[in-house]
Amino acid sequence: VPAEVSYADIAGSPKAFSSKEEIGGGLLSYLTTADALLQVVRAFEDGKIPHPEGSVDPKRDIATLDLELAFSDLAIIERKLGRLEATLKGAKAPERGLLEKEQLLLQKIKTALEKDMPIREQGLAKDELKILSNYQFLTAKPMLVVPNIGEEQIPQAAQLEAEIRSLYPQFAVVALCGKLEMELGQLSNAEAEEFREAMGLTTPAIDWVINLSYRLLGLISFFTTASAELKAWTIPRGITAPKAAGKVHSDMERGFIRAEVISYSDLERCGNLAEARKRGLLKMEGKNYVVQDGDVITFLFNV
Repeated sequence: VPAEVSYADIAGSPKAFSSKEEIGGGLLSYLTTADALLQVVRAFEDGKIPHPEGSVDPKRDIATLDLELAFSDLAIIERKLGRLEATLKGAKAPERGLLEKEQLLLQKIKTALEKDMPIREQGLAKDELKILSNYQFLTAKPMLVVPNIGEEQIPQAAQLEAEIRSLYPQFAVVALCGKLEMELGQLSNAEAEEFREAMGLTTPAIDWVINLSYRLLGLISFFTTASAELKAWTIPRGITAPKAAGKVHSDMERGFIRAEVISYSDLERCGNLAEARKRGLLKMEGKNYVVQDGDVITFLFNV
């Protein structure tokens, strides 16, 4: 049973974006609830499909959206600063101190945003990010950029990715040919794999997108066994075994004793847990064990 990553597909940037208006309404609601943002930008040329801006320029389109995300954040900050100013007039300690700290932080990130520096690039401390967490600022969210290229551009895909990364070091970037991937999706797995090999494409584009999404969000997967199937669970990187057990069931975390762990690659080589146990590949780990990507875990607990 695989883990899931959910992607919400929303409409492309409206023309209002070009007139320096903030993102609002339903679009803002969608974006603020996301853990990360994925921007598909057109990089392919096709005279039959005109670009809204009159020309194809993926770097321009990335910059335009990033600017509009900043406008949205600035509008939220300005409204909040106005409310804070009014609240501070009647506030008393210790509430006043907390409000003043929030006010100073908002003024700081506002100044940086006005200098074209997104929140994600401002190097904020953990305690500052905690204060901002309820705001769901758009320029604070991780960004994955996917240039949609033509088949003839596939050999230059890595170069385009590198150029975008040089401009936006904190973005994850992967180029793909949407038209080709759609056509491959109509073929059998064997036919699609053969075609990819002929094109020099070793991995399906969707796999790259999912892997980068996980990496961008700091997520990993571990597996549990139930009967003859493996079930994948998604957790933040750095989680200890008891917390991972709680992802499966709260009783497992509460009554955690130890975890029996083997890597997926070792289990695959052995074929089953019984053989892995014979070979001594299963390890007993305690409460301080940090779960690794691809771990297959049997939790021992008592409640």
